[in-house]
Amino acid sequence: MLKDGEKGAVLQRDKTTYAIVPHVPLGVVTPEFLRKIADIAEKYGAKALKLTSADRIAIVGVAEEDIDRIWEELGVNPGAAVGACVRSIKVCPGTTFCRLGQQDSLGLGAELDRRYHGYNLPAKFKIGVAGCPNQCSETCIKDLGFIGKGKGWTVTVGGCGGARPRLAQTLIEGVSTEEALEIADRIIKFYEKHAKKMDRLGRLIDRIGFEEFKKAILGEEAGEKKVA
Repeated sequence: MLKDGEKGAVLQRDKTTYAIVPHVPLGVVTPEFLRKIADIAEKYGAKALKLTSADRIAIVGVAEEDIDRIWEELGVNPGAAVGACVRSIKVCPGTTFCRLGQQDSLGLGAELDRRYHGYNLPAKFKIGVAGCPNQCSETCIKDLGFIGKGKGWTVTVGGCGGARPRLAQTLIEGVSTEEALEIADRIIKFYEKHAKKMDRLGRLIDRIGFEEFKKAILGEEAGEKKVA
């Protein structure tokens, strides 16, 4: 029996079959890839294809002995669906597709995915990028969120769903994409260094205080930008 996450597989309720979750950056796929997933799922007798809350497609109910062949035929890497790491980057269509988009959420999201997807941390860490204040990517309940507005990105921190929900707090507003990426790196590295095992970012912020966290991340920048 595989451990959760081994070979990108998650044991199912029947204790016999597994689900695997291909990495689909930003939830954007081609028609050809959708056909490939459907064909492979049918070939190996999967019980279902599940559209996940992380904008991925889980192939559910496959046998352990088929997992290696399935990955070989898919030709993509497993998604970071379990474990203490950066999970998928949830992103809305932004200015690429949506008439309401104010910033390039797909562009920022793709770079965050390239840098951090699967990055090991003290607990699971979720990132959301929204191209406008409607927040279709649910940045308000993400550990790290970016909201596109006319004058740049608003950065939010500490959001979390689940059994102990917590709404994100605004860290800084009006930053460029380059600044947003720099701030993201500071936050992730600070969290990696200071969080206790299995503590989400919001719990770390509550422990040290929001103002202390903001000072640690922004330093002198806190006085140069509009902050919460």
